[in-house]
Formats: sequence, C-alpha cells, structure tokens
Amino acid sequence: MNNPLLTPFDTAPFSKIEDAHFLPAIQQLIKETKAEIDSIATQDDAPTFENTVEALERTGEQLNRVTAIFFNLNSAETNDTIQAIAQEVSPLLSDFKNDLLLNEALFERVKHVYDQRESLTLSPEQSTLLEKQYKGFSRNGANLSEAKKEKLRKIDSDLSRLKLNFGENILKETNIFELHITDEAQLEGLPEGAMEAAAQTAAEKDKKGWVFTLDYPSYIPFMKYAANRKLRKKMAIAFGAKGFHGDALDNKQNVLRIAELRHQRAKLLGYRNHAHFVLEERMAETPQKVQSFLTEFLRKAKPAAEKEFTELQDYAKELDGIETLQKWDGAYYAEKLKQERFDLDDEKLKPYFELKNVINGVFTVAEKLFGLSFEETNTIDVYHSDVKTYKVTDTEGELVALFYADFHPRPGKRGGAWMTSYKSQQIKDGINERPHVSIVCNFTKPTASKPSLLTFNEVTTLFHEFGHALHGMLANTTYSGLSGTNVYWDFVELPSQILENWCYERETLALFATHYKTGEIIPMEYVEKIKESATFHEGMQTLRQLSFGMLDMAWHGNDPSKITDVKAFEKGAFALTKLYPDVPENCMSTSFAHIFQGGYSAGYYSYKWAEVLDADAFDYFKQEGIFNNTVADKFKEFVLSKGGTQDPMDLYVKFRGRKPDPDALLRRAGLIPA
Repeated sequence: MNNPLLTPFDTAPFSKIEDAHFLPAIQQLIKETKAEIDSIATQDDAPTFENTVEALERTGEQLNRVTAIFFNLNSAETNDTIQAIAQEVSPLLSDFKNDLLLNEALFERVKHVYDQRESLTLSPEQSTLLEKQYKGFSRNGANLSEAKKEKLRKIDSDLSRLKLNFGENILKETNIFELHITDEAQLEGLPEGAMEAAAQTAAEKDKKGWVFTLDYPSYIPFMKYAANRKLRKKMAIAFGAKGFHGDALDNKQNVLRIAELRHQRAKLLGYRNHAHFVLEERMAETPQKVQSFLTEFLRKAKPAAEKEFTELQDYAKELDGIETLQKWDGAYYAEKLKQERFDLDDEKLKPYFELKNVINGVFTVAEKLFGLSFEETNTIDVYHSDVKTYKVTDTEGELVALFYADFHPRPGKRGGAWMTSYKSQQIKDGINERPHVSIVCNFTKPTASKPSLLTFNEVTTLFHEFGHALHGMLANTTYSGLSGTNVYWDFVELPSQILENWCYERETLALFATHYKTGEIIPMEYVEKIKESATFHEGMQTLRQLSFGMLDMAWHGNDPSKITDVKAFEKGAFALTKLYPDVPENCMSTSFAHIFQGGYSAGYYSYKWAEVLDADAFDYFKQEGIFNNTVADKFKEFVLSKGGTQDPMDLYVKFRGRKPDPDALLRRAGLIPA
C-alpha cells in the first residue's frame, strides 16, 4: 500500500489519506521510533546531553505528526471506522509510551546526565528539557519493580480505552437526540435566526418543520429564548443526561473505572492520589493550594451569586408566576432580565458580528500587537470543505506559521472548541521550522438568507481559541517538546483568556464590528452596554466554574474506590455551590469530557487560576494602552515565544515585573470594589 503517512510531508496530506492508512502507518512508525530509541539506549558512547537527552527529544517526529492528524480527525471529522481504529491505536500508543518510560537502559543514561547537571554548561532551555525528561521517567514508573511496571502498563492501556469509550458515548448521545417541532406556535420567543437554522437542520434530515439539537449553536439559543417551558425542560434534561441513561451509551462505569485506575496509578507511583501526582507539575503545586484557592474564591463569590439567584427567582415569579426556578429557566429569565436592564441582547448584536469580519478583527488585533499578517490560501490540503487555511507572516514577510480554522458543527464533530497543532515549531540543524496550528469551533452556521452571525459569546470563544493559536504560532524554542502550548497546564490558558479582554474594548470593536447589511460600525452605546453587562451575573458564573473545579478535585483528590453511586457522589461535591434544585435525571460527571476524556483531570481549577493571570496581565495593557507595542513585545517575548522553556511564574514576573495580584480578577468581576 502506498501510504502517504509513511512518506515525508510538510503540510498534512489530508486529501491523500484514507482511513485504512492510519493503523499500518502508526504501527510502522512506532516500530521505527522504537529502533531510534534503542540505538540511543544501547550505544557504547558515554551518556551526554547531546547523544542522550537531545537525541531522545528528536525521536518520533513522524509518529507525533501522524497521531496529531489522527486524533484531531477523531474529534473533528470522525466516523465509525476512525473510532474503531482509535480503539486499536490508543492501547498501542499507551504501550509504546510505557516501553519508552520503563526502558531501564535509557533511564540510566538520562539519569547519568541528570546527576551531572551541575557540572554541565547548559542553557536554561536545555536544563528544562533535562529536568522534564528525567521527571518523565521517574514520575512514570522508571524506578518500579518489574511486577509493578507490568501493572502500570495494564492500567495505562485500560485508561486509554476507557477515555475513548467515554468520548464516543457523548458524541453518539449528542447526535441521537433531536427536538422535532412542527407547530410554529411552540417556537414563541425564538429569534428568526435560530428558527431559520432549525428549519435548515430539519431540511437536511428530510423533515418538515424545525429540528433542534444538543449542538451549542442550536441548544443555547433555544434555552435562552424559547418561551415554552416544557420544551426547555426537555432540552435541558437531554443535555444534562448524556451518558446517564443506563443503556449501552451509559458512562457511569467509565467514570468510576477511570477515577479508580487513576488513583491506583498514582498510588503505584508513590503519590497519595491522582491530584497529588498531577499538581506536582503545575503552578499550583499541591491539592491543598488548589482547595484553598477555590475556597477563597467561593467565599467571595457565593454571597453575590446567592443575591443574583434570589433576584432572578423573584423576577421569574413576578413575570410568569414561576414558584421554583429550575435549571431550564435560568438562561431564559437571565436573558430577559439582562435585556431589560441593559436593553441589549444577542439578537441586537449578532448583525455586527459576521464571522468573516470577526476573523478579520482577530487578525487585525494580532497585527497591531505582534506584527502578524494573515493571507487566506487555497493551496493547503484540508480534511473538510469547511476548513479555511492561512499563511501567517511577520513584518519582514517571513513565514511565521500555517493556520487552519474549522468553524461549524457537523455530525462527525464533537462539541466545544479547541486548538491543536499538526506540526510543532522547533530549531533543528540551524533551521527554525515553523508550526502548523489549527483551531476547531462549533459556531452558528450560515443560513439561506444570512451569513454566519455570531453571538457575543461566540466572538469571545473565537478570540480565546485564537489566543491558544498565537501561543503555538509565535513559539520560538529549540525543542518541540517545550514549544508553544507545551507548558504547565495552569499556565496554558493565559494566552487564550487574556485575548478575550480585547472583545470588550471600544478600540477593538471599531476595527471589525460592522453591520453585515449596512456596513455601519457597531453603535458606541452598544459597546458601552457590552462593557456594562460584562459582569452581569458574574457571581453565578464564578460559582458555576468553581463547582466544576470542586467536582474535579472531589473525583481526583481522594480515594474513589468506595464510590458506587456517581450521581450521589456528585451531589455531595456540588453541595457548597448549589443554587438550583437538583435534576434527578441529570448528571454532570457522565459527560464531563474535560476531566474524563481530555487533559483537565485535577486541573479544571486552571481556568479560574488563569483568569487571575489574565486579569492582572490585561491591567498592564490597560495602563499603557491596549495596543501598546512595548507591553505586547514583552508578552510575546516572555509568554508566547518561550513555551515551556522556563518556570511559568518566572516568565510571568519577567513580563509583569511582579507576581500576579488576585484582586485584579475580583475587581474585574465586580466582586470587590474597583
């Protein structure tokens, strides 16, 4: 078989790839990478940084590239075949990783270099790479007995399969559900755009009327605007019950087993629990610090949240006689109250946020801050016709990166938004190899009569993911393993979250927020209202984020072996943050993909942690001017370009001149006086 994944390529050769290419390619590349590793481990020369640590870092480049392509396709354009291949590939990769990390001869060589590190003349980046490699071995079983190593292999193999099953079940649940409406009276309150999109979905499914799904661009407008409370309840319960139906797609056992295996793994490696293992390599350092951080924010946010909730409940009762505010009422009445208070809603704003203009806007922000230019090109291979591609250049016209963007939901694509990389930046043989970076979102699709018009929340999501992309694009490190977003997990959200701040600034909105029909710039009164409404229900939003972080720590900061009832355990974890009555049919854990499928286990707190960093960092921009080049250059030099080459707090202090001030976030959120 002429396999395009086994021949050298620059850009991912999507149009040449068939599903059948992946398994043999990955099997072959694992074999080749093992041979590379064996040649390092068994060489006769004494271990040096160059012949061991650096050589090991350079292994497996083609394997890394092929697996990056495969797993993004499994998220963004999957099918039954790809999912079946993933079930085969994941254990292979898990075994390969363990073969590497449990290779005694290789570890001895790395340890030899590590033990002599004080006498070596290493750059800060080389020192970081050496420490990361040594810890990679020591934290993942290199010092275990053979029997325990075998146990670790089994745990890792099982975990890789369980996480895949978890994600596949959620995607299938999302795709199965639809709310099919044929009576237009049941659509009362819904904006024209939401109705048109639902009619288009129905037509695509060969149905009359309107079809609403659990994809965010369909689900969220329904929950915000649909006057029919029974239908809102039906949608909300369906959304919250993913993986919780007691059927073939049920995730309860997956959740229990994943938590249990992670705990067993941590204990095997000498840690008290999974959170202790994870947080050793985070800015937060310990579960105690995370709990203290979450508890302190809870103390400050809860009074505001309870006050906001009481106000919302009173409003719903006064308006519609709602005696008990339920979860399916929250977004609906909050939107009404917000409109009443600020005379502002998404439907007023959406005409000013045409997707192509918002894209140009985020490009302009990147140009003004970092001197980047973006040119759309049709010469780069893509995996779906929705995907747009761009060449990114600097002020000298030199290539900085290739950028892929995939914006709209479809059946083979999981929900949410994420950034990924098809080729990492590195400096090799004197050549600075530039990265290929992608963002994937699920934004409102164009309809027959309208282009893709974004809600303001979708605008901030685009800026958020683009911030991650900039972290990848502007990487400038020697080693790919320390490049771009390869940083501590609770530092990775700083570049993404700080960029969201520009969305609220008059100076930024004037660059791109123009009416899709008239070309009129967004009225300044709307801009003021956006800023005024930015902290609307901030207490409740903060409590919601804290509840997710606390649920994560409950699963991973304790021994989960005695947990038998996922729902009951979850209710206990949510007790301190509870506002709405519990919905018996719903369970968050069974669809909490961030912690049970993605990489956020014992790390969900990092969103709030990074908000502290981004609020404090943006304060600096505000003081000097949001497009101040001196501040932007420092952010580029010490945050975006350095990747994981130095301790993140050291990098932050170099940028800011001091450690972050937690009160910056509380002031921005309106939880303490400005």
